[in-house]
Amino acid sequence: MSGLYSVSDLEYWDKRIQEKVREFGLDCFPQQFEVCDHNQMLSNMAYSGIPSHYPHWSYGKTYEKQKTLYDYGVAGLPYEMVINSNPTLAYLMRDNSLLLQILTIAHVYGHNDFFKNNFTFRSTRAEYTIDTFKAHGDRVRQYIEDPSIGLESVEKLIDAAHAVSLECRRNLAIRKRTPEEEKDVIIESSAPPPDPFQSIHRRKPTPQLNLSKVPLVPDDDLLLFIRDHNPNLSGWEKDILTIVHEEAQYFIPQIETKIMNEGWATYWHKKILDSLELPEDLHLEFIVRHNQVVRPFSNGINPYHIGLVIWEDIHRRNNTPGYEKLFEIREADRDTSFLRRHLTEELVRELNLFEYETKGDQKIVTNVADKEGWLQVKEALLKNVGMNTVPVIKVEDGDFGHNHTLYLIHYHDGRDLQLEYAEKTLAYLSELWHGEVVLETALDGKRYMLIYNDGGFSTKALR
Repeated sequence: MSGLYSVSDLEYWDKRIQEKVREFGLDCFPQQFEVCDHNQMLSNMAYSGIPSHYPHWSYGKTYEKQKTLYDYGVAGLPYEMVINSNPTLAYLMRDNSLLLQILTIAHVYGHNDFFKNNFTFRSTRAEYTIDTFKAHGDRVRQYIEDPSIGLESVEKLIDAAHAVSLECRRNLAIRKRTPEEEKDVIIESSAPPPDPFQSIHRRKPTPQLNLSKVPLVPDDDLLLFIRDHNPNLSGWEKDILTIVHEEAQYFIPQIETKIMNEGWATYWHKKILDSLELPEDLHLEFIVRHNQVVRPFSNGINPYHIGLVIWEDIHRRNNTPGYEKLFEIREADRDTSFLRRHLTEELVRELNLFEYETKGDQKIVTNVADKEGWLQVKEALLKNVGMNTVPVIKVEDGDFGHNHTLYLIHYHDGRDLQLEYAEKTLAYLSELWHGEVVLETALDGKRYMLIYNDGGFSTKALR
C-alpha cells in the first residue's frame, strides 16, 4: 500500500461515505473494492473489468495499445472501474493519492445507485454478472482446447460475431414477441373492422397473408437470427454466437446511459465530498481533481461535464429540498430522452456547444448555440449519443428469392453507411450465414442493394 495511506484509512473514509450515501437517500447494491497496480488496471481496462472474460486477440491488442500510450505518457489511466454486478465490484488504483481514493469511492457509489435503479439495467441480472462471464470464459476456453475445434476456428467465429454484436434490440425493457405471438398479431391486425351495413355492401376480398415468411416481422437480433436459422452451424458455433450476443446486451445499457451515469456519479461525489468537511489539504486537492474531471474537451464532449451540469440544473429548477425528482429521472431515462427533455436552450449556450463537420484536415463549424442554431446543435448531439451511433439494421427475409439469401434492411436516418466498413461487415455476415447476404440501404439519396457472396462485394441500384 502507498506510504501516504493504509487500508484502514480507506476503510475509515468508505464508512463515512456510506453514511452520507444513506443520508442522501441513494439506494445501492453491496459494494466491494479491489486495490490494484497500474498493470492490473490496464488488464482490467482491456477486458472491460470483467474477471475471467473469454479470451480473444482483440483484448490483447487493446492491452498493448493502452500500455504503450501509458508508458510514453500519452494517456493516463482511469481513477476507477466499476462493474455492474451485485455485489458491485470496483477497482482502485494503488498509486492514487488518498484524496483521489476518497473521491473515487464516492463516485463509485453514484454508479452503484445508478446500476441498481435505472430501468435500462434491469435486464442485466446483476446478481449473476460475475458467474455468467466466468461461465462464458470457461466454455470458450474449452472450445479452444478441443483438438477438433481449436484456437483459429474459435477466433475466426468471434471476429465475425463481434462485427455485428451491437445489431440487436436496444430497449430490453420491452419483451420480444415469440413467432407465434407475432403471427397472432398479424392475423388480428389484418382482419377488417366490423361493418354494421355488411348486408348491403359487397364482400371485400380477404387479404392474402404470408405466414410462412421468416421472420414474420423485421428482426433486430442478427446474431440470434443467424444462430436459429442457419442449419449449417454446429453446436459450439451456436453457443459462441449466444455468448457474444449476451455480453453485448450486458454492455448496451452502459452505452445508452453514458452521460446520465457519469454525470450522476460526478454529481454525487461532489455532493458527498462537500458534506464531509475534509481537512484543508484534502479539500484543496479535491477542488483541483474535480475540476480536472469535469473540464470541457476541445475535441468532443465530456460526459462528466455535460451530465453534471444537467443534473445540477434539474435540481435547481425543481425548487424542492429533497432529491425525489432526481431519483425519478435517474430511474426512467436514458441519454436520448434525458438530453431531449432536460438539455435546455440556456444549457446549450452555457456549455458552449456547437456542431462541426470535417472537411479534409479542417473542422468547419456549421452551427452554434444562438437563437437559430441551438436546436440543430442539440439534434446533432442526440444523433451521436448512446446506440444512435450504431446503424439500425434488421433481418427482412431469411430466404430471399428462395435461395438461402439473408436480406437485411438499413433503417436510414440521414447518415449513409461507409462502404469500406459495410463491405467488411457483410463479409463477416456471409461467413456466419454460410451464404449470400444482401443489405438494402440509401447512398446519396438513392436506394441500393449491397451484396456479398462467393463473388465478393458488389452494389446494385434499385429503382
